[in-house]
Amino acid sequence: MSKMVRVLGGLAAAAILSTIGAGAFAHEVDLKRLPVGDDFVSDSPKVGWAWACRVDPTAGGAHTQGPWFNGDGTYDLTAKAIVPGDVMWDPKFSIEKRGNDRVFSTNDLPNHGTGVYPIDRNAEAYKYDRNPNRIEEQSISFTLPADPKIGQARCLPGAVGILLSGTVLFSPLDEPGRDAVAWETQDKCQGHPQRTGVYHYHSVSTCVDTETLADGHSALVGYAIDGFGIFGRKGVGGEMLSSADLDECHGHTHEIEWDGRKVEMYHYHATWDFPYTLGCLRGDYDRSLGRLLGG
Repeated sequence: MSKMVRVLGGLAAAAILSTIGAGAFAHEVDLKRLPVGDDFVSDSPKVGWAWACRVDPTAGGAHTQGPWFNGDGTYDLTAKAIVPGDVMWDPKFSIEKRGNDRVFSTNDLPNHGTGVYPIDRNAEAYKYDRNPNRIEEQSISFTLPADPKIGQARCLPGAVGILLSGTVLFSPLDEPGRDAVAWETQDKCQGHPQRTGVYHYHSVSTCVDTETLADGHSALVGYAIDGFGIFGRKGVGGEMLSSADLDECHGHTHEIEWDGRKVEMYHYHATWDFPYTLGCLRGDYDRSLGRLLGG
């Protein structure tokens, strides 16, 4: 492994370890040996798998495995090359609750710094993923149910939600259907742009998952396109969650704070292991949203 990869990996590791803090895992998760999710793509709901509506094995993406792949079906998250840079933007993001609806408006520019895109040819990350796309301002408005209801599980489109940074959340897969977090290179906040300039994440950014509530539970970090909340990586008591602690859609039900009140409610959680955010959708959603959000 080159010196540059070790340095970049150290920077990524620092952000990751600061997010973990003192929380203990309910089920053991080794960040240096995370299972690559390529073999956990399903055509039905399964715990720890991603149920994708569609993948295209002929599509582009990272062109070669980085040295953070361990060669045994696992990868070292702390050793990934990251896209360098700290470009600041002018984000415009609003959420308004109107009766039974929650109304969103965003230009998709994040409230944190990003890497420089297209990726510089001299950057270590370019050796593995030559993302040629630029981050472009978007104009996105949509409405979600303010109090969503659990229904039949549904497959994941390309875009699955929005985080409180004002930026779109994609499914855990790249276009060919591989584990995007393992394969693709991203910036220090785990984001990058797609072909129309939509900056997005495939996991909950460590730049967003920063707050913990009084009971140790992670704070709300975003909303899925079915309206259910997405929370950070810690459960009640500050225990770090893994996919094994959650259901097939990557969520569970218990009392949470929702619009300023305590309610017993289903919600999703981020985890360090695949599928990272959602494995399927627990509620109904507008089919046009996946396309509207750039997925």
